[in-house]
Amino acid sequence: MEVDETFIGGVKPGKRGRGVAGKALVVIAVEQLAPKGFGWARMAVIPDATAPTLRAFLPDNVEQGSVVLSDGLKSYPFAVGSEFTHKPFNVAGSGVPAHVPLPGVHRVASLAKRWLLGTHQGAVEADHLQAYLNEFCFRFNRLGSRSRGMLFFRLMQQAVDAPPVTYRQLVVNPQPGSRPDLEPPPTRHNPSSLALPPAGRPWRPKLTWYQEGEPELDGEPISVIHFFCSIPCPGWFPSIDGESSTHRTDKRTEPQPTGRGELH
Repeated sequence: MEVDETFIGGVKPGKRGRGVAGKALVVIAVEQLAPKGFGWARMAVIPDATAPTLRAFLPDNVEQGSVVLSDGLKSYPFAVGSEFTHKPFNVAGSGVPAHVPLPGVHRVASLAKRWLLGTHQGAVEADHLQAYLNEFCFRFNRLGSRSRGMLFFRLMQQAVDAPPVTYRQLVVNPQPGSRPDLEPPPTRHNPSSLALPPAGRPWRPKLTWYQEGEPELDGEPISVIHFFCSIPCPGWFPSIDGESSTHRTDKRTEPQPTGRGELH
């Protein structure tokens, strides 16, 4: 069982490695399979990498009697104790890259960071990080599942067995909104009439339509409809800019006007 720690929190100025500020420390345990491959993975946010903290993580996530592979951190011999077989590897003294003796934890750490950065755009607070890591481990541990339907079954089973979760439990550290207090908008009232003046849209041609067979007074039609629409109307004779047209539209082929008009 490989065990190591990593920091999650993006690039920060200052010290690198253990002791960096402004990041969350995460301990990772990954099962090694023979002859190759990886099994189950566990991840947990820890406050520090001391022996008592690591010792509290190992019994809950590693089977007793397993072989624990770690780097040369001085906390691991005391954290492993007599319940596990410890095989440390001094990475700093050997000059070998850390991912060579511990490939599992480095692969899981890289995949988790890429998942947080890509899927969640890095917008994960430290207070909610453990919930995201639990979801990542649930997905990772079932990548090789032969029964894909069991994924949904296990998810529903855990949802039924788990106690109800309140909003306060989901939002661990609620922050007040940063938006300024705005006055409520004024109350809207319906207009008294729909006979509104035509909207000023100079880019639309103004068409005057004359109804066929309308009575005329001094050579002018009595009923005139002004449409702000360029679609011909069946049975009407258009006049553009005051000049009447003798063209008669075909009632069978021309569509009905859809513009907004005013009756005089």
